[in-house]
Amino acid sequence: MSKIYVLDTNVLLQDPRSIFSFEDNEVVIPAVVLEEVDSKKRYMDEIGRNARQVSKLIDNMRETGKLHEKIPLENGGVLRIELNHRSFHQLQDIFVEKTNDNRILAVAKNLSLEEEEKENGRPVILVSKDALVRVKADALGLQAEDFLSDRVVEVDHIYTGLIDLYINNDLLDRFYEKGELNVTELTNHPFYPNQFIVMKDSLGGSASAIGVVDSTGKKVKKLIFNHEHIWGIRSRNAQQTMAFELLLRKDIPLVTLIGKAGTGKTLLALAAGLMQTEDLGEYKKLLVARPIVPVGKDLGFLPGEKEEKLRPWMQPIYDNLEYLFNTKKPGELDAILAGMGSIEVEALTYIRGRSIPEQFIIIDEAQNLTKHEVKTILTRVGEKSKIVLMGDPEQIDHPYLDEYNNGLTYVVEKFKEQKIAGHIRLVKGERSGLAQLAADLL
Repeated sequence: MSKIYVLDTNVLLQDPRSIFSFEDNEVVIPAVVLEEVDSKKRYMDEIGRNARQVSKLIDNMRETGKLHEKIPLENGGVLRIELNHRSFHQLQDIFVEKTNDNRILAVAKNLSLEEEEKENGRPVILVSKDALVRVKADALGLQAEDFLSDRVVEVDHIYTGLIDLYINNDLLDRFYEKGELNVTELTNHPFYPNQFIVMKDSLGGSASAIGVVDSTGKKVKKLIFNHEHIWGIRSRNAQQTMAFELLLRKDIPLVTLIGKAGTGKTLLALAAGLMQTEDLGEYKKLLVARPIVPVGKDLGFLPGEKEEKLRPWMQPIYDNLEYLFNTKKPGELDAILAGMGSIEVEALTYIRGRSIPEQFIIIDEAQNLTKHEVKTILTRVGEKSKIVLMGDPEQIDHPYLDEYNNGLTYVVEKFKEQKIAGHIRLVKGERSGLAQLAADLL
């Protein structure tokens, strides 16, 4: 049986092409949703861009027919703008205020009542990213769903970049001797290029080894950078060792690091970037950037020149640089950076239109990027550059993103089969015992 889906504004602002995600069913957009979209199209951010895209998409559909009637969609469904069924009669005793959310609920409720009176009435489902709207819908006896088509991956299936395998001790000995094994000797399970394998003794012995799948996906080889100090930093756990392997290899120009606060993502990336830029000269510049998304209430406009305005947003980067350069006095780090000239700390606001060749690029807090923004960043990367995207998908400050539809998760899932990309999830916190306990308990 076909269904009627009533879309909330946040669904369209999250994914402008969401109207094509409901197969051969009828998609209804309440008129108040168009008003809300119209109020957002002047924004100069991702929400504004999506609002403008929705407007153009619906405007182009006027050539197919009248919007208040059923317009055929390319996926076999139909779309219409709902101008009627706005009566508040069914809601006035429950939700008194005529807010935009309640107007959308009124449309869905009246459509549902109309369908119930028909002999072959169709179910009406309200689709919203707003949990409270779904709760209200349930209170009214309406079916309500979250919009999940924008999710890159299902819950608990995010790629970790490593796998544990229990193998015979003979294979472990041969791996130590030859430095490699064929994947078919370990298991019939397929592996992704640059995926790490922690091999352990199947009989319970203490012997173990870490290997990485080569670009062909057919062999497991020893790590190249296993016991090195990088700019005074040494890995403290297996995942950090794997991260250094990805960060230091020239044949992997895209690296993604995921981990909770305190797992060392930023410090490891900066150390690897400094060594390859300053010591080895493999890159001309180290570029560090992060999206400007506040935690809590925004501070508003900040005084000073561009560098002074950016300083509060970029302070986490400077904290790590102070640790790496072992600075003690105020202003000492600024003097060092000014003297070196090869380290650039930027906001992602200024990246559009740039081409960035021969640079080691670090994008911090990438979980706050949308799919469109992360595409914009990756398409700026020039020849002989390496880019590192890192963040914690569980700590998102963007209003329309979650753990499963953000730009960082998007890149991890889309590039996991590519030989030019590598990924690892850092698990153990190394900042302090308190930080690790807070990350686990809170």
